[in-house]
Amino acid sequence: MDLNTALNISAAGMDAQTTRLRVIAENLANQDTTGASPGADPYRRKTVSFEDRMDAAAGVATVRVKQVGRDTSELQLRYDPSNPAANAEGYVKLPNVNSFVEVMDMREAERSYNANLSVMQATRSMLNQTIGLLK
Repeated sequence: MDLNTALNISAAGMDAQTTRLRVIAENLANQDTTGASPGADPYRRKTVSFEDRMDAAAGVATVRVKQVGRDTSELQLRYDPSNPAANAEGYVKLPNVNSFVEVMDMREAERSYNANLSVMQATRSMLNQTIGLLK
């Protein structure tokens, strides 16, 4: 494997983790977003699925985002009859976003991103050393 291939693999990993971090940020930003009308569904947590993809030019497998989906887990209800999104019984559907889970996912994505960044930095250093030897 040449150094250019290593850079491409790391870049694909960083791109996938960037998408994951964006989705996590969106989930956290909307963790209190209820429906706009009585009985309406609130914001639903988004999830990211990855898949490996064969890079034919490089001859290696890389990662990419397969899809950004919706978490279909059950929604919690809270009694709040003054809320505009409350149903006839006074209950409001709450988003299925758990901030603890989101923060843990964020830390995992950050570590993966940093690991790919470290590989890129090491590869760049090796390229610079090779260029220095050729001078």
